Amino acid sequence: MSPLRIAMVAPVAQAVPPARSGSIETVTALLTDGLVARGHHVTLFATRTSTTTATLASTLERGYHDDTSLWPWELCELFNLAAAAERADDFDVIHYQAEYVPIALAFSRLTPTPVLQTVHHAPSAEEVRLWSRYPDAPFVAVSSAQARLLTGLRVAATIHHAVDPARLTFQSTPDDYLVFLGRFTPGKGVLEAIEVATRTGRRLLLAAAENDYYRESVASHVDGHQVVYVGEVDQAAKAALLGGARALIYPVQQAESFGLVLTEAMTCGTPVAALDQGAVSELVDNGVTGQVSSSLDALIATLPAVEALDRRAVRTHAVARFGPDRMVDAHVAVYTRLATQASGPPPCPT
Repeated sequence: MSPLRIAMVAPVAQAVPPARSGSIETVTALLTDGLVARGHHVTLFATRTSTTTATLASTLERGYHDDTSLWPWELCELFNLAAAAERADDFDVIHYQAEYVPIALAFSRLTPTPVLQTVHHAPSAEEVRLWSRYPDAPFVAVSSAQARLLTGLRVAATIHHAVDPARLTFQSTPDDYLVFLGRFTPGKGVLEAIEVATRTGRRLLLAAAENDYYRESVASHVDGHQVVYVGEVDQAAKAALLGGARALIYPVQQAESFGLVLTEAMTCGTPVAALDQGAVSELVDNGVTGQVSSSLDALIATLPAVEALDRRAVRTHAVARFGPDRMVDAHVAVYTRLATQASGPPPCPT
């Protein structure tokens, strides 16, 4: 197979990969470098602060999360996407990793080069109805749960995210704490994680960037002993924090399209105690890498069994399911199919 010419359009909120949290940027970096390692010609459209083995094309020096003068964010994303579209003839496929919404839809009829998009959230029915104005534009779904929400759209493939086992080191013997790692929002279930710690007498470490919700709703529960706030962590500190935990507590209250922290924890050998929302049941194998429960009471009841799981087996299973080769192979198959199908002018609305 001849090498593909791929434009990978990352968000320009921050660098790729991110210095701290940022699942979209983390996955985009892993996919991009994996494609280059396979011999494909990849141009990454991202901030100039990004680090990549691909050819880097930048419209912005820094991301709009780092430089608040770069606003509105939509215009920054449009500039970055347009830079790829303006060079469409140089590529066999343009893949847009949407920070918030699939604005690449608006470009999909302007060029014969296929424009593929991945959205990273669980969209509402109203969002999908709006997106369905472009029913021929291809999407990659990141889970079957997300694919079910994209009814009426062209889902070219469902591909789970991957993690890099080399960056997520295995720790056979955990320390004496549970961990919650994720944004501080009601939907992430941080208050429920604190309830788990309180009711079980376990020590809980909270890791995320401080925000208004933390200050207004979470901080009063942090006592520095049983519930400890450790702040936002970089990639190395995240691996150490996840690897040292007895279990990751994931009592998510709102369905999500994936849940990268689940796969990161399991790759460290740390089992997961989670609630059954969104894609969780696709990612966690009960009795092998953790336990998916239907209620907080059930999660608490099964926590001792989760903590007793074989950590080596947890990691082995997670690496087999979420290693980067699988994700890269699946994307190459989609790119090849779209590039082969592309001929003549792009479809116009009827």
